[in-house]
Amino acid sequence: MAASETQVLVVGAGPTGLLLAIYLARLRVPVRIIDKVAEPGTTSRALVLHARTLELYRQLGIADGVVRRSLRFDTANLWVRGRLRGHVRIGAIGQGLSPYPYLLIFPQDEHERLLIDHLATLGVPVERPTDLVSMQIDADRVHAVLKRDDGTEERCDAAYVAGCDGAHSTVRRSLGVAFPGGTYEHLFYVADVDASGPVANQELNVILDDADFLAAFPLKARGHVRLIGTVRDEMAAKADSLGWDDVSRHALNRMKIQVNELNWFSTYHVHHRVAERFQVGRAFLLGDAAHIHSPVGGQGMNTGLGDAANLGWKLAEVVHGHADGRLLATYEPERIAFARRLVATTDRAFTFVTRTGKLARRVRVQLVPRVIPPLFNLRATRRFMFRTISQIGINYRDSALSVGRAGDVQGGDRLPWVQPVFEGAADNFTPLESLAWQVHVYGTASDTVRTTCHEQDLALHEFPWSAHAARAGLERDACYLIRPDGYVAVAVSPAQAAELRLPAVASSQPAVE
Repeated sequence: MAASETQVLVVGAGPTGLLLAIYLARLRVPVRIIDKVAEPGTTSRALVLHARTLELYRQLGIADGVVRRSLRFDTANLWVRGRLRGHVRIGAIGQGLSPYPYLLIFPQDEHERLLIDHLATLGVPVERPTDLVSMQIDADRVHAVLKRDDGTEERCDAAYVAGCDGAHSTVRRSLGVAFPGGTYEHLFYVADVDASGPVANQELNVILDDADFLAAFPLKARGHVRLIGTVRDEMAAKADSLGWDDVSRHALNRMKIQVNELNWFSTYHVHHRVAERFQVGRAFLLGDAAHIHSPVGGQGMNTGLGDAANLGWKLAEVVHGHADGRLLATYEPERIAFARRLVATTDRAFTFVTRTGKLARRVRVQLVPRVIPPLFNLRATRRFMFRTISQIGINYRDSALSVGRAGDVQGGDRLPWVQPVFEGAADNFTPLESLAWQVHVYGTASDTVRTTCHEQDLALHEFPWSAHAARAGLERDACYLIRPDGYVAVAVSPAQAAELRLPAVASSQPAVE
């Protein structure tokens, strides 16, 4: 059996695995990424990209390319029993909160190709078809057996393994990690179609009916639509052999949706599960291998990408000897807490829109149209929803990496975006492209801060104090130590500047008893 070594073995080349491999390659960590499927996906599964993902992509230099290839959708419509009952302008809903204050549609197959191409420019190919047969973990290494399509096997020794291999994860099963949760009763379908009718308008359309639920997502080519709806209950038992003719037609007919061409069709059950552990020794679980939930809010893929960004820089710090296992131990508590909240939230929302019964039907078709559209037109509601759905509101305040508070910003918060004082100036997210620890001061840095940054080899970035900085909740002349993933680790007021230092868990120095 052939043998090889690497620092990190990434199992699974979906968006999560690809992004993790990109981070590691950018940070000069030897990495291999394998996938048991011979070719990348050719169907547009996940669709929606949120602001936090684009902010992370900006750090890697790929955000502009994603935006160019995507469809920005500005309007959501709510239909009830075939009538338009709500029309909400989304537009730049997060204006002033992010450099990407909108929602994008970018089909997963195109998304994966972009990430694969970028990873190739970093000298890392995706090895296909290559399957993880087995693995053993000891104190120092991960010993994996890989199998290629021709039947040959290879032993790969790695310092760490990352399971990005989906809901049926081989890595998770090998670790013996439970995946508790449940499955919703209804069978759903997803179809990419060329269509005509009211929903072929490059806007998001949500259709509520007495018996059916249907969502129509716009795709970039005019007339192309992604439909997600329910399969007729009497056909659900034949899930493996169902086709387009078996879907529930009530909402389709009432909405006068004419499907001219069916490009892709699949059925699926919706699950809600979170792995009991995201880390076992030298092995980590990310993306669908760690958490799956309903499609409400388009959160799934974006959450997996957030996992990759969180773990990637930490692995690099440890591999390069700048930190030890205490830093890696922050991955699970930071990400599992959000995954559990997300599953609980989307579970409640999804149960609400799909529940059967007279009361649920009455709430859906009578109460929702009266309440939701006016709420979404309120500025406070729109900003709250953007913070939530875009994932810019995720924080790690309870992490061992998070210390202090200055202004409204606490250790563990995402660094607030501050608009440049004048057009053409660099914003405060520009330095984050270094993927390195750094200190931000909004105002004037004291001599103490300058000396501390020099002694700790931390880049210091000073930004002029402005009304934008004040609105973002920052404190004038305070110090913010920023992690490589753009989160605040330490926040100290000007009077506490002498206390500015890397958290103990981010250092390779032994903890002080």
